[in-house]
Order: sequence, then C-alpha cells, then structure tokens
Amino acid sequence: MATENTRAAAGAPVLDVEGLQTHFFTRGGVVKAVDGLDLKVGAGEILGLVGESGSGKSITGFSIIGLIDEPGRIVGGKINFMGENLVGASEKRLQQLRGKDIAMIFQDPMMTLNPVLRVDTQMIEAIQAHEKVSTQAARARARDALATVGIPAPDERLTTYPHQLSGGMRQRVAIAIALLNRPKLIIADEPTTALDVTIQAQILYEVQKLCRETGTALIWITHDLAVVSGLADRISVMYAGRVVESGSTANVIQRPGHPYTEGLIHSIPTRETHGSLLAQIPGMTPSLLNLPKGCSFRPRCPRATDACLEVPPVVEVSPGQFSRCWHATVAEPAL
Repeated sequence: MATENTRAAAGAPVLDVEGLQTHFFTRGGVVKAVDGLDLKVGAGEILGLVGESGSGKSITGFSIIGLIDEPGRIVGGKINFMGENLVGASEKRLQQLRGKDIAMIFQDPMMTLNPVLRVDTQMIEAIQAHEKVSTQAARARARDALATVGIPAPDERLTTYPHQLSGGMRQRVAIAIALLNRPKLIIADEPTTALDVTIQAQILYEVQKLCRETGTALIWITHDLAVVSGLADRISVMYAGRVVESGSTANVIQRPGHPYTEGLIHSIPTRETHGSLLAQIPGMTPSLLNLPKGCSFRPRCPRATDACLEVPPVVEVSPGQFSRCWHATVAEPAL
C-alpha cells in the first residue's frame, strides 16, 4: 500500500471528482447512473470503489476517462485531473490523456484488444502514440510489461493474435497495456475477475508496487470487499449512483458506519461462518429509473425510519470516515 509519507508528499490529489452527475436519457425516463458523486485519490494511493452490480461504479470510471456515449452524458459536476477539469474537454484532449496519463483496464479484455492485430502491434502502437521511441525499444518495453503480469514466454506471446489466447491471458495483456506508459492514474474495472487466484495475487502485488514506486494513483472498481481490504488505502462504497460511505480501509472494514456497508461485510464468508448460511441484504437494488424517495437504501435497511423519506446528509462518523445516512453509527468490528 502507499505509505503515509507518499501521500503527504503528493500534495493536491491526482483526481478530485466533485458532484459528478452522469445521466442516461432513455425512452423510459432519465437513468441517474451517477448522481452527485464525490471522490478523491492522491499520488501513490489506491482507492477501492465498491458496490453491487448497478451501483454506478463502472459508469463512474467511464465518465472520468470520457467514454460516455449517447444517450448518456455528464450533466453536472467536475472531474479535476491534475488541476484540469475534464468535463467538457475536447475529444482531442481526452485522446492525449488516455493511455498516457490516464489508463483504464476493462472487465472485458476485448474492449481493449483489436482482434485483427497482433499483440506486439497493439502494444508498440500504444507506446509510440505518446512517445517518440524506436520500434525496437517499444517492443522491449512491451515484452517486459507482459512478463510483469505473469505471462510465460512473452516473446512468443507478442506474435500472437488475441483469439489465440485464453480469456485470462487476454486480460493479462490488457493489464500490461495499461501499465505500458506508467500513467498518473489507472482505473481498473474488476480486471482480475477472470483470473485464477495465483495470477490475481501476482497482479495485485505488481499494481501495489507500481503505485508505491511511481506515484501512480489507482481506482480499483470491484464488488469484492475481500480483494480491496488487502489492496486499497481507502474505500468508497457506492449504492444507487452515490457514495454512501468512505474512509480508510481499516475503518470501513472493521467499523462500518452505513447499514449497507455493514450488510456487505457480513455477507463475506469467514472461518466462523463455515457451514452456516451467510447473512444477506434483503431485497434488490432499486431501478435507477424509479429510485425510492429519500434514502435509496431505505426499502432494504434495518434502521429505516420516517426520517429516511428525506435525502440523508453526509456525516463524519469517525475521523476521516464519512457516511450518508440519517442513522449512521460506528459498528463493532465486523471482521
């Protein structure tokens, strides 16, 4: 993990998102996929963005990197990257940033890889698009990147096409491409889901090392609290397009303040729960077309009262730990 000294030396955050609103204008109505989101990540810091499917995690990542297509668009807020607001930035400017200063690792590697180009062609182009280096030097960097993510015989893999690789191998190639130019910010959208645990552990180690040594900021998007508990410096928990809890990993995991966070943590298998039914959060995530009045989590919440019919405020439940809840309270250590 990034050290306290690394963060202190970083100064202003690499990314500072304020009140981000990304809506999709459909025939059925307006889908508020991201609705007033705030988050920050500093140099060398790893932020875990956690939540169930449909909470808006991936759309947050796409919004930051400027990959929202119609009928979706950013309707409010700021995305301050290295002091520059990217909301409303031209496509030319975003192309200059993508792959060099900001990289995204997609859940589906075929969103990154071109099926009709060899791996070496794609990796060399990714380097030469932003730097004036020889093909030989670019190829050497590409080979080293493949070795970093645990691909055996990297020289041979460079000459293959994506369809000749397994799904897990393609994902490792996509991760290697994101690491090529040592970006200032990496957005990783559940990139290790298709990988076995050994390779996953290796990649988690490598991205931690990258952040620590180069000052790269990382947003790790996942539904798996177990992964981010050992990876991230801080955690932001999303529900229905909003961050409902944020704070240091230790505080959020051990002493959650929001009932949704508490429910997620209690649903994780442990040695103590072996052989017994896991706790689960009742109900389903709400439709973003028809969100409940007030607190979006109200229909599923064990603490819900009439006060929850109004939008809850963000309160500080412990130093540096914030929760969006009328009844926020620091729980006893959950793990």
